Amino acid sequence: MRALDSACAARARGGGAVSEAALSEQEFAQFQRFIYEAAGIHLSPAKRALVGGRLARRLGPCKARSYGEYFKLLSSGGAPDEVQTAVDLLTTNETYFFREQKHFDFLRGLALEAARAGLPMRVWSAASSSGEEAYSIAMLLADCMPARPWEVFGSDISLRVLQRARRGHYPMERASHIPPAYLQRYCLKGTGQQQGTLLVAPALRSRVQFSQVNLNEALADLGQFDVIFLRNVMIYFDGDTKRAVVARVLAQLRPGGHFCIGHSESLNGISDAVEQVAPAIYRKR
Repeated sequence: MRALDSACAARARGGGAVSEAALSEQEFAQFQRFIYEAAGIHLSPAKRALVGGRLARRLGPCKARSYGEYFKLLSSGGAPDEVQTAVDLLTTNETYFFREQKHFDFLRGLALEAARAGLPMRVWSAASSSGEEAYSIAMLLADCMPARPWEVFGSDISLRVLQRARRGHYPMERASHIPPAYLQRYCLKGTGQQQGTLLVAPALRSRVQFSQVNLNEALADLGQFDVIFLRNVMIYFDGDTKRAVVARVLAQLRPGGHFCIGHSESLNGISDAVEQVAPAIYRKR
């Protein structure tokens, strides 16, 4: 569990009652602006109760008497760890192994083609959440390119989920979409106190690098990738943010490389730097 930020610790020593009132419309607007500025995420009014529920767990530790007081703490500039905690709480991190199988079928074809040509492959899971997508990619590349160099890079804005991703430790029920051969070859089954869990094998885990990346800011030079997955992320952005994020991400994709988005998403009116080659799959011109 994350240690309390010093500003929260100081407030804890100061005491004070915590309000259990619902998040007001004005307070919700403050947190809408907060997460938009921090991560480019647009929270619809329908998320008001969800936001209140998630942030309520931080009022007590920070001894904030209201959501407004908690917002002032975040805005003070003196609690960077608490800002990260709030971002972690307000970002949605839903994923599972081998999600949207057609993308992995397509990636398999690319990997086999690269292996036959003697070429390396670099793949970026640009919103990797707790790591299932990145490890799915790694399993496939390890299978298809055993004698060729390959690299998987996973990133997310949330430090909390990146910690989980680096551990590579998941409930066994999350394994339902992993091909049985991959489950046997690349995962360890928990026993004893770890029964009912799986651990991504250390040899595979060491091939996947994770780092915090905020797609709503200028990106560091990550090098060029052959394939980039940015799936089920743009649904949280408005049009201007989508265009800016996609432009930043595509700058890291080599010409002729492939870009995968969620099946409920579209690049129509977002970018003309790519052309569609399959549902939710694009190739950089």
